Amino acid sequence: MAHDTPTAPDDPSTRDEDPTEHVPPRPGRRLRRDECKARVTAFDRLAVPDTGTRRAAVALAVVTDDDGSRLLLTRRPPKMRAHAGQFALPGGSIDPGETPEDAAVRELAEELGVQAGADSVLGLLDDYVTRSGFVITPVVVWLGEPDGPIVPNPDEVAVVFEVGMEEVDVDPLIQPVPGAPDGSAPFLRWPFRGGAMFAPTAALIHQFREVVLHGRGTRVAEFAQPDFAAR
Repeated sequence: MAHDTPTAPDDPSTRDEDPTEHVPPRPGRRLRRDECKARVTAFDRLAVPDTGTRRAAVALAVVTDDDGSRLLLTRRPPKMRAHAGQFALPGGSIDPGETPEDAAVRELAEELGVQAGADSVLGLLDDYVTRSGFVITPVVVWLGEPDGPIVPNPDEVAVVFEVGMEEVDVDPLIQPVPGAPDGSAPFLRWPFRGGAMFAPTAALIHQFREVVLHGRGTRVAEFAQPDFAAR
């Protein structure tokens, strides 16, 4: 994939930062489905009431095989009308009559060609309100070892990353918003293969790490979102 000029780390106003490092060696850490399910079930999630706001769902989808467990992460094509070139979790708008779980499973099939049954859903994390006007419901999905290859839809996905749990389990960088008054919400910058990304995607991955990997009830709604997240 061709890369645009990366944003300076101290000025996340334009875009996520491009990864510059190679995939880490495998095998990596392997998760257990029952342990992940128990931690998500025990999490006291915060739901945003449905008041007519646009709703969306994303899948925090875990693939597990002999190479360990990985989280599926995508990068949007540079010419998409919305969120062009940004890192994203598989997902999209919730259609009428759908639940967040239904939408996340459907989007996995549409974006990545991955078929997941209803029993693959482990649970939900906190609803997340974005600057672009959506309420996102993150859905944790256990894919195990997919029956077939991951086949990204080129209209929606430029590249798919399989992110090992060693990469997920890192401390984010918390940094002030340039020019913001004292006491303003800071940015959460999640490092990824020599680059970085910001909320919303970084915040959702960080909460996945806290809840699923460590069983901690960490909240992420308070972190600031860069200007590009609204585009």
